[in-house]
Amino acid sequence: MKNRLLHTPEGVRDIYNSECKKKQLLQDKLKQAMESYGYQIIQTPTFEFFDIFGKEIGTTPSKELYKFFDREGNTLVLRPDITPSVARAVAMYYSEEDMPVRLYYMGNTFINNSSYQGRLKENTQLGAEFIGDNSVDADAEMISMAVECLLAAGLKEFQLSVGHSDFFTGLMEAAGFDEDGEEELRELIANKNYFGVEEVVAKWEMEENLRELFRMLGGFYFSADEMAKARTLAVNYPKILSAIVRLEELNKVLEAYGISKYISYELGMVSSYQYYTGILLTGYTFGSGEPIIKGGRYDKLLSYFGKNAPSVGFAIVIDQLMAALVRQKIEIPVPKEGILIVYARKCFKEAVLQAAALRKEGKTAELLGMDSYHTKKDYEAYAKRNYRSKVIFLEED
Repeated sequence: MKNRLLHTPEGVRDIYNSECKKKQLLQDKLKQAMESYGYQIIQTPTFEFFDIFGKEIGTTPSKELYKFFDREGNTLVLRPDITPSVARAVAMYYSEEDMPVRLYYMGNTFINNSSYQGRLKENTQLGAEFIGDNSVDADAEMISMAVECLLAAGLKEFQLSVGHSDFFTGLMEAAGFDEDGEEELRELIANKNYFGVEEVVAKWEMEENLRELFRMLGGFYFSADEMAKARTLAVNYPKILSAIVRLEELNKVLEAYGISKYISYELGMVSSYQYYTGILLTGYTFGSGEPIIKGGRYDKLLSYFGKNAPSVGFAIVIDQLMAALVRQKIEIPVPKEGILIVYARKCFKEAVLQAAALRKEGKTAELLGMDSYHTKKDYEAYAKRNYRSKVIFLEED
């Protein structure tokens, strides 16, 4: 029992010392990038009513939620995803707003993953939502800001994959897949098992152009010619065609931002969140097996809360981004700041006055009383570990 008191439950961890400081500095950089685009911060509760994340909303499956009850017997949930919470808040506080709303947030999410998956069950997310604009320009702004955030974090090599939810759903409708068949294909694509997809599709009768579109699942497309080929194949399938045309329009708008080298198009992209209705976005880099960015367009989500407003957003998984930076040996510089004042007992008052004067100047001053067990080198090493820029010794004459 004693040992258990020192350990955290599986899937959560302590973050301390320099790692915690670096995480704060990284978050500050990302916040600055979002604020430079005109986004304002919002905070929503860590737990909400169960219905906010219910099956109708299309977010995390019930079995992966941390559920508990309040005194009145209401079922509450630790948030697994912050977007539905922001959608609820916007529907409540911006119900009459007919102009776009730009918000960003930071907070922890909680998903009760199976232990064998080896994933963290608590993650920090920093994300943004652009509400009230259904244009391709809004999609492009989100993608551009995602790129700016990753560059601000210090990454140099990364890729944002962009897809459209209607490409997959359009294929399912055109081929006549039932709910079970769709779920099977969705799972195979999510696991990147495209051989499995081919096996399933081979058993179905369908027109050759549609079969060719199925073969495009799992491919990454960079050129206008490749997208034009997909458009030609989809001419008789309005939903699929609309998705491809939207991606082509998006590609043209993104050219103005000059970020094309970071963007690829993945027509077969699917998301576990069913509320997405348009573009889908995932970001990858070396040293992270999981996406560091996830997002997309969700034009119907706010209607569940009583406000009709098209929206698009993304979230950065801070823990995954931190891990990638470490593995790529990209340092988050921690500035040395503040002064450590080490004082002998008789110099206590002088030390307090010096510290007070420094704090009035806006500086950090840390007090530490001398003892007989530590040398000056020990105190200097302590100051270095804590990123102090200077050590002042106040000793008895």
